[in-house]
Amino acid sequence: MPHMVFIERDGTRREVDAPAGLSVLEIAHKHDIDLEGACEGSLACATCHVIVDPEWAPRLASPTDDEEDMLDLAFGLEKTSRLGCQIVMTDALDGLVVRLPHTA
Repeated sequence: MPHMVFIERDGTRREVDAPAGLSVLEIAHKHDIDLEGACEGSLACATCHVIVDPEWAPRLASPTDDEEDMLDLAFGLEKTSRLGCQIVMTDALDGLVVRLPHTA
């Protein structure tokens, strides 16, 4: 089973099981990681904003226009910002590292 690493807001690294087919948002919820997802992954908010490690960002599919529009609403936007609901885990993403942004 693939694994991924969440870097929490306080800098804590948490490596977790990341079943293929689940989104980063779903994986976070499964492991009680503080990633909100107010719209439950329907691409209608930016509360599942994560910052993908720069080494991993090129390995992901480009964000859609809809994802880009939602990211415009996110606080603390960075070059590798993505919505966790839009990153679906695959075996090729085994080891993916994402950081939770600091809140306002």
